[in-house]
Amino acid sequence: MRYLTLDVFTDSMFGGNQLAVFPDATGIPEDLLLPITREFNFSEVTFCYPASDAAHTRRVRIFTPGEEMPFAGHPTIGTAAVLALCENALGGARVGKLTLDLKVGTVPVDVRIERDDLAWAELSVAKLPELGPATPTLNTLAEILSLEAKDLVGGALSPQAVSCGIPFLLVPLKSVDAVQRARVRMDLWEATLKRSWSPEIFVAARDAEAGERHWRARMFAPGLNVPEDPATGSAVAAFGGWLAMKDSRPDAEFAWTVRQGVEMGRPSQLDVRARKSGGAVTAVQVAGHAILTGEGRLRLPTR
Repeated sequence: MRYLTLDVFTDSMFGGNQLAVFPDATGIPEDLLLPITREFNFSEVTFCYPASDAAHTRRVRIFTPGEEMPFAGHPTIGTAAVLALCENALGGARVGKLTLDLKVGTVPVDVRIERDDLAWAELSVAKLPELGPATPTLNTLAEILSLEAKDLVGGALSPQAVSCGIPFLLVPLKSVDAVQRARVRMDLWEATLKRSWSPEIFVAARDAEAGERHWRARMFAPGLNVPEDPATGSAVAAFGGWLAMKDSRPDAEFAWTVRQGVEMGRPSQLDVRARKSGGAVTAVQVAGHAILTGEGRLRLPTR
């Protein structure tokens, strides 16, 4: 079975988040999808199928080494890049829109081919931000993250559980230094967050050196067998939507840049936009580059 590999949310090889894409997975038995994902040992692998609606580009299934996901950002961006670069999904054009059918719903993706191995893409979330239940206290979260309570932001930007298809516990920190020092204590995580609505933790701090609208972030997802993720579009979508919610303006457009993966040696850049109308968030988009890194064939086991 043919597959391609990419680095996503970067325009340089060996940065960003790794992804493997099977552009035609119709011959892969259902019970092999998760074992194949574990064989690659990337954060995610995607499997593409013909869409049930002829007007859509592909049906896409997303797997982590732990389970199938209804939505994820870097697999959506990377899959759209593969379809544009290698499957002629834009019909010979270099700019266009693809429509991917995910478990979470239909996700439109704008794509621009920049080189034969490089594309830029922007997804629009199928599910607008949803707030989750109350989170643990600042003291408890600080202990889970091996930080002090004074490292966490309180008040209007106190930690919040948010989902744009996948729930994340968003934990704003006061400094990039605190982001760098964060370490998940698995004993405390298992006792408090493992079975919660949002077990995955996204920490972020304003990066004043980079600019007013720049953030540095990390994402820890031990429940998905991903101890740390170098670029998490679904978390950044939830974060951008939540930041827009917290802004007092009823009608506005917002844009932020999030740097992630730096501590892992896989620097990533994710650009997120949000729109508010009448006091409600009406749109969230996440964008970034994806670069092809390889191509191969996976041999299926003999039955």
